Amino acid sequence: MIDKEKAKLNPRKQWAKFITVAVLYLLFLLWVKSWWGLLVLPFIFDVYITKKIKWQWWKNSEGPIRFIMGWVDALVFALVAVYFINLFFFQNYVIPSSSLEKSLLTGDYLFVSKVSYGPRIPETPLTMPLTQHTMPILNCKSYISWPHWDYRRVKGLGKVEPNDIVVFNFPAGDTIMSEPAYQGQDYYQFAYTTGENILAQQTPGINLKSMNLQQQRAFYTKAYETGRKFIVDNSGIYGVLDWRPTDRRENYVKRCVGLPGQTLQIKNRIVFINGKPNKEPQEVQYTYLVKLNNISAADLLGERFDDLRKELGISVEDIQSLTRLHGYDVDHGYILNDQILQQFDGYLPLTASTAVQLKSRGIVKNIRVVTDKDIYSGPNYPLNAFTPWTRDNYGPVWIPQKGKTINLTLANLPIYERCIKVYEKNTLRVKGDKIFINGKQTNKYTFQLDYYWMMGDNRHNSADSRYWGFVPEDHIVGKPLFIWWSSDPDRKGIGGIRWSRLFSWVSNIK
Repeated sequence: MIDKEKAKLNPRKQWAKFITVAVLYLLFLLWVKSWWGLLVLPFIFDVYITKKIKWQWWKNSEGPIRFIMGWVDALVFALVAVYFINLFFFQNYVIPSSSLEKSLLTGDYLFVSKVSYGPRIPETPLTMPLTQHTMPILNCKSYISWPHWDYRRVKGLGKVEPNDIVVFNFPAGDTIMSEPAYQGQDYYQFAYTTGENILAQQTPGINLKSMNLQQQRAFYTKAYETGRKFIVDNSGIYGVLDWRPTDRRENYVKRCVGLPGQTLQIKNRIVFINGKPNKEPQEVQYTYLVKLNNISAADLLGERFDDLRKELGISVEDIQSLTRLHGYDVDHGYILNDQILQQFDGYLPLTASTAVQLKSRGIVKNIRVVTDKDIYSGPNYPLNAFTPWTRDNYGPVWIPQKGKTINLTLANLPIYERCIKVYEKNTLRVKGDKIFINGKQTNKYTFQLDYYWMMGDNRHNSADSRYWGFVPEDHIVGKPLFIWWSSDPDRKGIGGIRWSRLFSWVSNIK
C-alpha cells in the first residue's frame, strides 16, 4: 500500500526511473546480443509502474520474518550484483605462484578487466558467485553443468596484443583427478609420463629415436592409455576422473608472446616471432646454478640476510630451491651433467641484475644460468610426440589462426591434434599414415578459433605453453589493469604490505 501511494504521488519520478533503467537495460541487451532478456522488461515495468507483484511482501510482516527476509533480500541482491559484475565487467585475481616473477609477484591482487577483450557469455550460467569451480568448506562443485551454452564473446575494447599479460582458463584443465591433492596436477602430463615409465619398465632399452612416425604414435597412444588406466585403477589415491567446462577451469595468468598466425621459436632462451627476436620482459627471470661463498641456505634464511632478501626481491621459496639440487636421483635422468653436483650448491631463480648483485656483494663464488645440458626440464608439448625441443630451445611452431588452413602430416599432427579434437570438437583418427577428420580422409584442416602462446616471465619455473600448448580464444578471461593490493607471503602484518606496488598499472610492467 505504501509503495502504491508513493507511486501515485510521484508518477513522473517513477516513469523517469523506469525509462532510465529500461534504456540502460536495452543498451546492455544490444551489447550482449541476447534478446531473450526482453522477457525481463515487463517485470522491470511492474517494479516501477504497475506494482502488481508484491516484490517486498515481507515488509508488511512483523517479528522475525521481516528481519530474516530483510537480510535474505540484501544478500540475494549482493550476490546477483557481484555475479553480474564479475561476469561482464571485472573480477579480482590473486597471483598464486611465482611463474610471472619478478614482473608480478606471489601475493599480488589484480583488478582484471573483462571489457578489454570482450566478456564471454557464460557457458555454465548456474554457478555460485565468487567461486571458480569448488565450494569452499563443502568441497563440492559450485556450478551446475546444465544448461551449457556454446562459446560466444561480446565485443570488447580491443584484442590481445603482443606481450600483454592475460588471465585465461587453463587449457589442459578439462580433465582432472578429483582428489583435491591432485586437482592442480596436469592430468595429461601425469598420464603420459606415468604410462611411459610403466612401458619403459616393461620394455627395457626402448628407443624412440629408432622408430618411424607411425611406431612413435602407437607408443604414445599406448603410453597415454596405460597411464590413464593406472589413474583409474588407483582412484582411491587420485580420485575419479572428472571433466570441467571451459569457463570453470582454473584461472592462469601469463604473458602472451605469440599471436594467431605467427611462427614462434625459442633459441637459447630467446623467443623469436616470425624470425625476429621478441623483446624480453624487463624483469625476466631464469634459474642460476649457485656456489655460495662460505655461507649456507639456512644462513640466507636468517635475520642477518633479511634486509638483503627484501632489497633484491629474493623470496623464501627461492632460497628453499637451493637445497633441491643434491636431492635428485642422477640415475633417473634429472641431472644431465653430474659435474654440477660438485661445482654448485644448488640453484636460484634470479633476474640478471640480481645475479650480478649476489656476485658483487660476495654472497656467491660462482654463478651461471642453467642450460639444457644441466637439468632435465620435463616433457614438452606436444606430449604425444618425440621432439628434441626443450624449454630453452623450442619449435618452430605455427600458431593456429581462425580461417587459416594447414597441411596435416603425421609429423605435425600431434601439435594441432588437441586443437582439432578437443577445442574445436571434431573426431580425429589415424589409420596407418592416413588422417581422418569427422570420418573423411584429409591432409588439410581449417581452424575455427584463434590461438595464443603464453609464457611466464619466470622462464625456468613456469608451467606454460611450452608444456601444455596453445590457448584457444574461448579460454581468454580478461586483461589485468592494476594491482589493488599486494602482500608478501614471507612477512606478516603491516611489514608484509608492498606499499610501492599498490595501485600500480600492469600495463607499465614491460
